[in-house]
Amino acid sequence: MPFTIAIDGPAAAGKGTIARALAERFGFAHLDTGMIYRAVGAIGGDPIEAARRLSATDLLRPDLRSATAGQAASRVAAIPEVRAALIVFQRRFARTGAGAVLDGRDIGTVICPEAEVKLYVTADDRTRAARRAAELGADYEQTLAELRERDARDAARDVAPMRPAEDAVVLDTTLLSIEEATSQAAALVAQRLENHRG
Repeated sequence: MPFTIAIDGPAAAGKGTIARALAERFGFAHLDTGMIYRAVGAIGGDPIEAARRLSATDLLRPDLRSATAGQAASRVAAIPEVRAALIVFQRRFARTGAGAVLDGRDIGTVICPEAEVKLYVTADDRTRAARRAAELGADYEQTLAELRERDARDAARDVAPMRPAEDAVVLDTTLLSIEEATSQAAALVAQRLENHRG
């Protein structure tokens, strides 16, 4: 029986790192759903058409981690038709194989509301900006401004706004090392997995 882990939260809170670690630890497939939206934004042209034609190859583009792609992703993600075109792909991924970990902004609330584990990974915006600036070698103040702008847009959009699912476990990584955050998440997953299989 498939087991789905839904991880949501704002940029640079650590959700991607935690998602990859959990997928590796439990032998599950991993999908960074932000890459789907980044790919749609990076392809350019009509975003709805790009979303409908998106392929696995598009997720391998080398420019998807750039700040430009991140801003484009946030813009196209606010388009209802783009989201609708990508929901089927994500839901199918979530229920294939023994298990899957999906991380994004609306996994626990919209894409996989039936997920066995829902995590909302967050951290204060200054901590997140410092992490992202260090990762990209970017200016801290500019990164902070961009993160705040993106958070506001993602939280205020009409379709699938970024927020924790009602039954999500909130994991604040502001004062945690990645090892501590991953350990806490893994303990929760192990407990739920045991109950699921039992």
